[in-house]
Amino acid sequence: MKKLLFAVFLFFSVTAVIAQPTVTEQFQKISTMEQAQKFIDANAPLKPVIFNVVAGKDTTMIAKRLLRQTKGNVFNVGYTTYKVLESNESVKYRASYIFLDGGSLSPAEVDSMKKIIAKKIDAGQSFDALSDQYTMDGNTTHGDTGWFFGEEMMPKEFQDAVSKHKTGEVFYVDVPDKQWHYIVKKTYDDDLKKEMTILRANGR
Repeated sequence: MKKLLFAVFLFFSVTAVIAQPTVTEQFQKISTMEQAQKFIDANAPLKPVIFNVVAGKDTTMIAKRLLRQTKGNVFNVGYTTYKVLESNESVKYRASYIFLDGGSLSPAEVDSMKKIIAKKIDAGQSFDALSDQYTMDGNTTHGDTGWFFGEEMMPKEFQDAVSKHKTGEVFYVDVPDKQWHYIVKKTYDDDLKKEMTILRANGR
């Protein structure tokens, strides 16, 4: 009888262990900060914690790996499990430009102006001074855009082009439907900000 009771006890003990979800499985079901806090409160032996990582500020190897993830990702490093609870990212661009108005100039005149200005840039003339001389939108900041992001600040075609070029490069941007033409110089590296909130616990 004792052996039978022991066998039954052992069976249910093993079943309970098998039925216990892994840390990874539990993390996959967590989607809010409230759920994460409940996990922390209920699993103190796993030493769970919520922490933040910030691009450019946190430079450890694990922080760099975390910053490559996206919201909702669950992954293991050794015998530790991580989940990205929140991920906030923003980017701003900055450049200088010379604006040529296709509504006032013919296509041939626009092309001619581009060639003239390009030659002066190649000859080493100041882009700021050339913007003051040639831009047709009344800009009084030497063509400096300031930090910008979004179509309410600069045309989409302009932003897309700036995002694809390196600092110091000079290139052309056209907005055909508005007959706007730009000669652009990217003046700063992209200002990228990324911050994540991470849930971490021992175990897999």
